[in-house]
Amino acid sequence: MGGRAAFRRGLPALLAVDGGGSKVDAALLDRDGSVIAAVRRGNEDLNGSNDAYLEGVAGAVAAVRLAAGLPDDGPVARVGMFCLAGADLPADDRRILRWLRGRAWTGKDLVRNDTFAVLRAGTERRWGVAVVCGYGTNCSGVAPSGRTFRFPAVGAVSGDWGGGHDIGSAALWYSLRAKDGRGEPTALSTLVPAHFGMRRPRQVMEAMYFGRIPEERLVELPPVVFRAATAGDKVARTILDRQADEVIAMAGAAIRKLGMTRLDVDVVLGGGIFRGGDPPFFERIDEGLARVAPKVRVRRLTAPPVVGAALLGLDELRAASPAKERAREVLTHDFIERPGSRARSRVRETVHGAGAPGSARRPARGGA
Repeated sequence: MGGRAAFRRGLPALLAVDGGGSKVDAALLDRDGSVIAAVRRGNEDLNGSNDAYLEGVAGAVAAVRLAAGLPDDGPVARVGMFCLAGADLPADDRRILRWLRGRAWTGKDLVRNDTFAVLRAGTERRWGVAVVCGYGTNCSGVAPSGRTFRFPAVGAVSGDWGGGHDIGSAALWYSLRAKDGRGEPTALSTLVPAHFGMRRPRQVMEAMYFGRIPEERLVELPPVVFRAATAGDKVARTILDRQADEVIAMAGAAIRKLGMTRLDVDVVLGGGIFRGGDPPFFERIDEGLARVAPKVRVRRLTAPPVVGAALLGLDELRAASPAKERAREVLTHDFIERPGSRARSRVRETVHGAGAPGSARRPARGGA
């Protein structure tokens, strides 16, 4: 009993972590919503189901510990809210919890899928639906009663399609078929190889087949597809329509499963695929979801998802509303990461907080 009290005394109230497919954000907060420190750390291991990904989380915790001026080892906060892309199945939750407890960073570890952070960050309510479309795709929902629903979202084997990798794969697929005569003409047959400094889609295919270009780089192609679609390319528009329809299917299923078709339910869209400005793509999503729930309110997330992890943690701590408003106000993208380019082959870490005036950047290997 005395050890538990000693654990809590003098520590920040909350460690909030959001881990997506390519980055990890971590923040330390007090119960009044004051942000002590926040960091963003790249994570090159895109597979959230293995321990290399979790080591990326460990790197972010080490960085926020340093930024807050805490000792190099020992606990960092009373409560830890970890919203992670790899927490897809109940077995994942148990595995991650075992891993977290072995590090003893907090007195109470809570694990959620990262979609729950997106939902909490994107609406003032504690209920609604979130769809994340980054490297892959996922969706979760919370009913006003607190009942939850989520998809396994582990790829094609769980019935998923969408996100940067699938859009990029489709772009290369269509570009190859256009060039060899199996498909209709598309600007992608020029734009896709040009993105990789090549002239023909077959060159890209061969480079990936022989390992000269990692297949993971297909995730870079969605902006190319959006540009082509905006310019009127029918094939590119077909790819984006399929992505929009998958968003409607996932969010619509969550709304129905949770009995929210008659409510003014918020659907929060988070992730890199939703950062573009293509009106037909978003209009298709809006119209499709309105057929499921006529009062639906579709929102595009502008805050960093770690805000949602922080708010979920403050909910757990029963913090007052002003504390949550304070955390939301401070934890902005500008606070966590100052503007600047990011090389694809390296990881940049941005630190903001005590012990790190301004920000410090240094390359590191994700998961190291």
